[in-house]
Amino acid sequence: MMISVGIDISKGKSTICILKPYGEIISMPYELTHTETELSALVKCILNFNEETRVVMEATGAYHLPVLSYLKEHGIFVSVINPLVMKKYAAMALRKGKTDKIDSIKIASYGIDNWFRMVDYHASDELYSELRVLGRQYSHYIRMRVESKIVLSNMLDRTMPDIKSLLKNRSSKPDKDKLSSFVEEYWHYDNITSKSEKQFIRSYLKWAKNNGYHQNEAKAKKIYTLAQEGIPTLSSVTPSTKMLVLEAVRVLREVDKTLCLILSQMQELASSLEEYKIVREMPGVGDTLAPRLIAEIGDIRRFHSKKALIAYAGIDSPPYESGEFVGNKRRISKRGSSLLRKTGYEIMKCIKSNKPQNDAIYLYMIKKEAEGKAKKVAKIAAFNKFLRIYYARLKEIYMT
Repeated sequence: MMISVGIDISKGKSTICILKPYGEIISMPYELTHTETELSALVKCILNFNEETRVVMEATGAYHLPVLSYLKEHGIFVSVINPLVMKKYAAMALRKGKTDKIDSIKIASYGIDNWFRMVDYHASDELYSELRVLGRQYSHYIRMRVESKIVLSNMLDRTMPDIKSLLKNRSSKPDKDKLSSFVEEYWHYDNITSKSEKQFIRSYLKWAKNNGYHQNEAKAKKIYTLAQEGIPTLSSVTPSTKMLVLEAVRVLREVDKTLCLILSQMQELASSLEEYKIVREMPGVGDTLAPRLIAEIGDIRRFHSKKALIAYAGIDSPPYESGEFVGNKRRISKRGSSLLRKTGYEIMKCIKSNKPQNDAIYLYMIKKEAEGKAKKVAKIAAFNKFLRIYYARLKEIYMT
């Protein structure tokens, strides 16, 4: 006989319902908190059943992890269901309603109805899990960096208009941002025009030497001319102006340092994996993208086929046929990891920039563009091919 334990997860607490086939209720829905005492009581209850018991829960970000890890530690079968799948299952009911108790009954019912299709959850290797957490944090700080650069750019448009056109950063090191370093020294055009041209040139050349930049006298003259002709809209006399500009620089620097720290940790972890060398040798994948790619995909052995990996990335295009109609203009599903799609798109951009003439992925991308496909569409198609090659190469490692 089958027993399904449905768990509706919330923050810090869950609602439990235990069912048998044909809707026979063993335990009416009740709440428990995510504490050692109450989870231990749940485990004892499950283990006391003399029949096969399976636990079903939805993936709910980080909220379900304490319950999941505790149950798996005690050897209990737990199936973690995609929330979209559960939503579609619940939508089949004629009578609508949503409470934690109702949801727990629906989850338990799903377990009974899909008993033989449920898969026991297997925790990924700790290293892959750590990489994934680092990858998500890296993505978070990338968004912060974009916002910080916009804030700094907006402030410079009001204190030093067009200065960004003359001071472009070409270094990938967080401590070698030429624009930020210059702004720390001269945060307003008034600080430049208060000097004579010769005084500023000497000052600029000294700043460039101290900070390890090229001592370009012609560049100094252009900056001085720009400062004389520019029209700042924030006064240098106001104390808040200097504070806001320098704080914008400081925040950007701190975010850059954090990104560098996270990336170095990801590189250290990823390089210890068996597949890292193979991933690193793939076209378009450098020291930055390799750990991010591995972090998002995780252990390749968890995918039963290359199609499963492509679906996980959300770049699959499900078939659409009805009668004699066959849809041939289908869009990608986008029901997968958005971060993996973003990482893949960056890889395709690198391949396009480097133009490796003998690379199958590059040639495929060019072929799609020649067929009239939009450049973005061609890159997604090439990423699909990239993932197929990635899956095949990494599978060889673990099958030998």
